[in-house]
Amino acid sequence: MEPIIQVRDLTRDYKLIRKREGVKGGLIDLFRPRRKILRAVDQVSFDIQPGEMVGYIGANGAGKSTTIKMLTGILTPTSGQVTVGGLVPWRQRQQYTRNIGAVFGQRTQLWWDLAVVESFGLLKKIYEVDDDAYRRQMGTFNDLLGIDEFLHQPVRKLSLGQRMRCDLAAALLHEPRVLFLDEPTIGLDVVGKENVRKFLHEIRDQQGVTVILTTHDLGDIEKLCRRVIIIDKGKVHFDGELDTLRNRTGNPVRLTLELREPVSSATLKEMTGNLPVSWQAGEGLRHQGEFHRREVTGAEVIKVIVNACKVSELHLAEPAIEEIVARIYRDVQEGES
Repeated sequence: MEPIIQVRDLTRDYKLIRKREGVKGGLIDLFRPRRKILRAVDQVSFDIQPGEMVGYIGANGAGKSTTIKMLTGILTPTSGQVTVGGLVPWRQRQQYTRNIGAVFGQRTQLWWDLAVVESFGLLKKIYEVDDDAYRRQMGTFNDLLGIDEFLHQPVRKLSLGQRMRCDLAAALLHEPRVLFLDEPTIGLDVVGKENVRKFLHEIRDQQGVTVILTTHDLGDIEKLCRRVIIIDKGKVHFDGELDTLRNRTGNPVRLTLELREPVSSATLKEMTGNLPVSWQAGEGLRHQGEFHRREVTGAEVIKVIVNACKVSELHLAEPAIEEIVARIYRDVQEGES
């Protein structure tokens, strides 16, 4: 299958001037400015298939937003190539924007003082959506997002969760093939996040929309995306499935024990001496240890512990995706130092 998004050696440089301090420094800068080239995105390449939902993540300043701005046609790259659905975003912008939708968590594309339904009416005209398609999409949005109850309220009177639901509907009103999401759940409570996540799953399954998601809430990535691309200092450092990402860090597992009789971590260490398990220091009934699945299985560790001491309860859990990504960042920094 032909990828819907193809990115090859995408690079974006910014020309900066390092200003000197004080009045004298300002005068010198007029005649002898100190110029510097900042490479925000450095030869990034990837393909995305139709219907994929991909997490594009990185720390602040990693190059995420610059990449998305080039993919949406807002910025022109310094070098490299991008095609989305066979179109070059910054060259065929008018035709291209009919095929994409975008949601930015900090901004709204709705008109602040108009009722929500009036904003949708304007977008219908802008994108030349026919009446049948408009009614069909609005019915879908009401079924999945429940927006009917506040369609006639001004946008400025909506709660953050209500506005985000309306922004998602607005971005998908013209049935785009690709949806770009930048922090779509920022500031939302648990219920609001769950509503957005459920909607994105449904709309991808029903309409086959391809989604690129950038977020600092890695819970979104874990719930929505099978594939993740990690960018740091403008370079891609990982591109693959979440399970592969876990395996890259040894597939760590955390074991929590509740014992019937108190023991020390030193005693647990002796009990599991032949197994590569790291126990947190402590004494009492509750203990935590960590091991890597590529070195030992959970069944082997549990068998040794159950045979050696009286266990009331035990729990195996993989670390949160936040911890996995943090380890990748640390590995990158240590590799560069």
